[in-house]
Amino acid sequence: MPLSARQRFYLSNLGLPLLLAALVWLLFDLTNLDRWFSDLLYDPATGHFLFQHDALFETLTHKWPRILPDWTGELALIGALLSLLWLLVARSAGATALLEAARLAPLLRLSNRHQRDLWYVVLAFALSTTLIHYLKSHTGVYCPVETTLYGGSQPHLEWFEQFSLLSKAGDGRCWPGGHASSGFTLLALYFVALRHRWVHARALLLAILAVGMLYGTTRVLQGWHYMSHTFWAGIVVWLSCCSCALLCYGRPALQAAPARISNRRACETPSALQSR
Repeated sequence: MPLSARQRFYLSNLGLPLLLAALVWLLFDLTNLDRWFSDLLYDPATGHFLFQHDALFETLTHKWPRILPDWTGELALIGALLSLLWLLVARSAGATALLEAARLAPLLRLSNRHQRDLWYVVLAFALSTTLIHYLKSHTGVYCPVETTLYGGSQPHLEWFEQFSLLSKAGDGRCWPGGHASSGFTLLALYFVALRHRWVHARALLLAILAVGMLYGTTRVLQGWHYMSHTFWAGIVVWLSCCSCALLCYGRPALQAAPARISNRRACETPSALQSR
C-alpha cells in the first residue's frame, strides 16, 4: 500500500533523523569507534592532537566560521524587528513619505513581506541553541582532551551515563558539538527555501550539511570533540528546525509540488494540458 503525502513527509523529515540517531548510538556510543578515530589523530609522544595548538587553524576553522551563522541569526532578528516597525509607520502617511525619501521604505516592505520567514529563522535558531546548551549541561560530557584518555584529568563518559532531565549533570560541556551545531542552524534556511519552492532547495540542504560536518570535523582534529558529537548536533538541530517549520508554516506549505514541476506545467500549451 503506497504511503500518503503526510506519511512520506514525516517519514523523511522525522523518521529518518530518528533512525540515524539510533544508528549513531549503536555504532558510536556503544562501541569504541569514536575513540578509534581520535586515536588516529593523537600523538602519544607529544600528548597532542593534530591541530590542537595550531593558532592559525583555530582562527580559520573556529573563530572566523562563526561569522556565517552569527550574522544569519542577527540579520534575521533585525529584519523581523524592521517588519514590526513597518506595521507601525505604514499607518502614517507622513512617516511613510519620510522613509520613502530616505530610501528605507523598500527595505521595510521587504521585511514585512517576509515577516513569517524572518521570525521562523529567529525561532529556529533560538530553539536549536537552547536545546544544544540544555543537552551540554544536562549530560556533563568532557571533551577528549580533557579526559584521562588523552592527557587530561577528567573521566571519559558517554552522554547517557549521567543524563539528568531537570538538573545539571556535571561540569563537562562537550556533547553535542557546539561548533558543529552553529553550522547546522543554517538548516533553517533550507525550510524557508522549501516553503517558497526554491528549485535549488536540495542543493542548499547539501551545502548546509557539508558546512555543519566541516565545522564539527575541524574540532575533532583538535581533540575537542568526538566524531559522533557532530552527528548528534546535526540530528538535534534538524529536529529543532523541522519542528519550528511545522509550527510556523504547517506541513502542507512545506510539501507542495516542487517549483520545477509547476514551472514546467506552466510552460505547456493549453492543448497539451487538455490531452492529459
